[in-house]
Amino acid sequence: MSKTTEVIIVEKNEDMSEKIEKEPTKNTDMTEGNIDKVENKVKKVDSSGSIQSESSTKEDVKEKSAKIRTWLLLVLVGIGFSAGILGSIGSLVFLNSTTTGTKWRSALGIKGDSPLNINRTRTEKVVVEESSAIITASEKIKSSVVSIVAESAVSSTDIFGFSSGGGSSSGSGFIVTSDGIIVTNKHVVSDEKATYTVFLADGKKYTATVLARDPYDDLAFMKIDARSLSVADLGDSDQLKIGQWVIAVGNPLGEYQNSVTAGIVSGKNRAVSPSDPTTGQTEQLDNLIQTDASIFPGNSGGPLVNLQGKVVGINTAKGQDQGLGFAIPINSIKNALESVKSSGKIVRPMLGVSFVPVTSQLAKNYNLPVDYGALIYAPSGQQAVAPDSPAAKAGLQMGDVIIEVNGDRIDQNNSLRSLLGKYQPNDEIKLKLMRDRKEKILTVKLAEMK
Repeated sequence: MSKTTEVIIVEKNEDMSEKIEKEPTKNTDMTEGNIDKVENKVKKVDSSGSIQSESSTKEDVKEKSAKIRTWLLLVLVGIGFSAGILGSIGSLVFLNSTTTGTKWRSALGIKGDSPLNINRTRTEKVVVEESSAIITASEKIKSSVVSIVAESAVSSTDIFGFSSGGGSSSGSGFIVTSDGIIVTNKHVVSDEKATYTVFLADGKKYTATVLARDPYDDLAFMKIDARSLSVADLGDSDQLKIGQWVIAVGNPLGEYQNSVTAGIVSGKNRAVSPSDPTTGQTEQLDNLIQTDASIFPGNSGGPLVNLQGKVVGINTAKGQDQGLGFAIPINSIKNALESVKSSGKIVRPMLGVSFVPVTSQLAKNYNLPVDYGALIYAPSGQQAVAPDSPAAKAGLQMGDVIIEVNGDRIDQNNSLRSLLGKYQPNDEIKLKLMRDRKEKILTVKLAEMK
């Protein structure tokens, strides 16, 4: 069907009057199916005289539809991402906490120590294992730890600052042979006129005799008349690491038998100068283990053990600062113990010199050629080299700086005394020293320390 339509155009002429023009347009195919093909525009005249065009309604609809599709796509992506996270979490929980999940873990080849395990559970497991090890080690050592009570006419204060009352003092020790040999500190049994009583963990008590006092270290051996005693297991103190757990066991304050404190090895090769309460003499101790396991008055001579329950040290002194204690490494007593077993006394080698460790500050003050070693020295009026001693026979002099023993360097980690302790009387050693700023090597035959 053919129709004729009229398009009305409104224009603004120069004199602002309206001109209406009718223009016949013939469309030979104006059916309802393709009527959309007819361009229909209305030109309006605004107040400024310019012509403004309006977009068709269909274009607006298309723009809005595009925006809606974009938003729907973003929503669907967000829902998918969230569902993925929730699904992953659900899978982990399922695999870790249900019986069926355990079967699936096995089928998938996931081991028990897989990262699927929750860290919190793993941390708690470590804490439980450490606590269990401390308990086990304490149980293992406690039957070998003894309390030592000294009855004397003179009251004293032990190395921990513990004042004895009524002429009695106390310390600790531990059994090293089944027939009654006990290790303790020399300052615990330094009074030769005192009477000593040993109390075992089961409450039994014995009169004890002092077998030997070490002329070299804060170490002593006692003996009680008993059989089939529980013996402490001796470890290897050379294997100790900084940060390793250790346990101090002893008889604090002379009252609380077999008390246990735990801490770590906080240092090695430390040196201290405690004073003996009986003689008043200051003793130089070196090569000590430093620990923050609390050591109380009366713990002197008690064992320091590792988490396997093996003795790695002997509690000896506490520092001036709270929470700082020192122990003699157990390896340093092993030769002495064998000596006591075979001869009933502690045999130590003697060089026969008085010396001070060389430090950077000492080297600077005295203009020494090296900042390590051992300076042979004695205060005015005293002898730095003992007459007729191995040192005197070898030709050592005051002012010499000994820097090596058989090739082992003397420094903060290896003192002269600790290096000499490796040898026996009558052994020959070579000492490298500095004299008049020149190196010199002397051969020395060691004697027995009396």
